[in-house]
Amino acid sequence: MRFAERIDKLQPYLFVEITKKIKQKRSEGVDVITFAIGDPDIPTPPHILGKLVEAAHEPANHRYPESEGLPEFRQAIADWYGGRFGISLDQQTEVLPLIGGKEGIGHMALCFIDPGDIALVPDPGYPVYSVGTMFAGGESYFMPLLEENDWLPDLDSIPEQIAKKAKVMWLNYPNNPTSAVADLDFFEKIVDFAKSYDVAICHDGPYSEVAYDGYKPVSFLQTKGAMDVSVEFHSLSKGYNMTGWRVGMAVGNAEMINALMRVKSNLDSGIPQAIQIAGIEALTGSQDCIAENNAIYKRRRDRLVEALRGIGMQITPPKASLYVWARVPDGYSSADFATMLLEEKDIVVTPGSGYGEYGEGYIRLSLTLPDKQLDKAVDRLTGWRLPAAPVR
Repeated sequence: MRFAERIDKLQPYLFVEITKKIKQKRSEGVDVITFAIGDPDIPTPPHILGKLVEAAHEPANHRYPESEGLPEFRQAIADWYGGRFGISLDQQTEVLPLIGGKEGIGHMALCFIDPGDIALVPDPGYPVYSVGTMFAGGESYFMPLLEENDWLPDLDSIPEQIAKKAKVMWLNYPNNPTSAVADLDFFEKIVDFAKSYDVAICHDGPYSEVAYDGYKPVSFLQTKGAMDVSVEFHSLSKGYNMTGWRVGMAVGNAEMINALMRVKSNLDSGIPQAIQIAGIEALTGSQDCIAENNAIYKRRRDRLVEALRGIGMQITPPKASLYVWARVPDGYSSADFATMLLEEKDIVVTPGSGYGEYGEGYIRLSLTLPDKQLDKAVDRLTGWRLPAAPVR
């Protein structure tokens, strides 16, 4: 068999490798505690599940769903954006349901990237931004996200020839993996850049409802002129604990939404309708779960930050997202430190290098593990004296 060249370029998806290591340890009878994957352990709220079960019994929902989604679901998305961010969206032209945000992000590259085209991609960043670009035959120009720049890309450092050739820029705030946040002043600079160089902006915002200490994340679409140049990807996965139901959305510029719908309609059949009805309930029903979830995550954040500081790690407690991003002690690489935690403490974390070159020197820990597991991890870390860093 002769596979496509892109298969040779494709590295195993980061969390596939992590999952293999966890399974191997557990098969040996080891009690492994994992902070690796951002998959909420809190169940989907009962009122949402109730609607899903009810809708699953309707024969009309057993048939192929349309790629563009139910009009009622699109309207619920538009209304939610209006209530949460004060943004007015036309449900017919500016809203598109997705089979999870990841699906839309992967397909979006096919809307803009031809062979040889450039996408501006954050580093460290969610791997699908660059993988989607590669699938479409394009090249990624990686924008370093540095601690000294508050994990925001430095637009002035992008070479003029790259900016002129680029067709799309990916952004993600609150950020995965760094947990950084961005404000509208920064987003205004992005819109100006996009209009100066004719670059489409794709903002990935699934963590907007996961925030702490009174912080309220903004939407990129709140920025003046953003609707001219951008779409925003969002999801019900994080705020409503619906990762397994695969339901998200893209909203924004009508031409970009139409292009994505045309790609999707040729490649998938949309979200199962019963799940869309559950999504409507999530967006229009009680929102109490948001505050309840965040109270749980904040408590976990505070415990984990204290424990990690206790072993000498440098951490800024995140204002938002499900992650703690921590600098590893001097002398260790991200992989070295992650390996040591697994071997000595049976704790799994994600090495920052898995998110790109500029993630080196950090690890990411997710807050999505049960409290009992977190307590065990804290106990294992308390009083631990780090071994000497490996000699290189």
